[in-house]
Amino acid sequence: MSGGGHAAAKAGAHARHKRGGHDEEEHENHERWLVSYADMMTLLMVLFIVLFAISQVDQKKFAELKNGLAVGFGNPSVAFNGGESSLLESSDSDSPMDLSSGIGGTTSDATAIQDAVAAKERAQAAQRQAAAQREVANFDKIQQQITAELAKHGLADQVRFSIDERGLVVTVVTTGIVFNGNEAVLLPAGRAIIDGVGPAISALPNKIEVDGHTNQLSGGTGTYPSGWELSTARAASVLRLLHTHAGIPETRLMAAGFADTRPLYPTTDPQAAERNRRVEIIVLSNLPADTRALLPSAAEN
Repeated sequence: MSGGGHAAAKAGAHARHKRGGHDEEEHENHERWLVSYADMMTLLMVLFIVLFAISQVDQKKFAELKNGLAVGFGNPSVAFNGGESSLLESSDSDSPMDLSSGIGGTTSDATAIQDAVAAKERAQAAQRQAAAQREVANFDKIQQQITAELAKHGLADQVRFSIDERGLVVTVVTTGIVFNGNEAVLLPAGRAIIDGVGPAISALPNKIEVDGHTNQLSGGTGTYPSGWELSTARAASVLRLLHTHAGIPETRLMAAGFADTRPLYPTTDPQAAERNRRVEIIVLSNLPADTRALLPSAAEN
């Protein structure tokens, strides 16, 4: 091959090599961004799928939660019927979370739960009222027993009965036949009254409180310098007789003196001097405090 032909062939080969290298560089630069773009699109697609999935409320699980709460609050009207919730029969599609209802679902769902709570509260109130009425009925039986026993001795008019939030209150008016003036020793008639009260309350599980009260005329004479000591001593005398004669355990008995701080009648009333001077034997109710508060109203019915 001549020198000119060899040079031409060499130049052509060099040109082809240069052209081939240029093509490879252009192909690599054009395809590199596609990989990053595809990765980004894949991540975005996964993100939107996750967001869509967590934005949906599982209607079945929500229905189970709602009806579980409803049954717990005592409203069977929203319980499952054949495995389906009657409150959700009108809607077959998933509903998004409703923040205004506090739980999720529609406003009617929140209203149903509120109604269930109200129904539970009404049922509890009815139970408390029924318990208070039963307690009053038991107190009435005790009152009848005491009255019948005292009537045998002509002393029924010496005792009054009432029911307050503490329980049954048996009030013994401490006239001259029960205690001498400014004294705390029970007279024979007073002992007969306490003996008539004791058997009716001795077998009860209730605790017994004995409260002593004096009137505004009590003063410091002799043994007791004030109404505090006198009222407390009279309460203790009654308590001691309930223990020794009626056999009521000491653990069920307590005594307190209030002097003239809790009058039944104002000092301007003509009956104040006589009626405020008293000893109260209280059969304390064992009911909870919220139920005991209903005792006065139950006694009036």
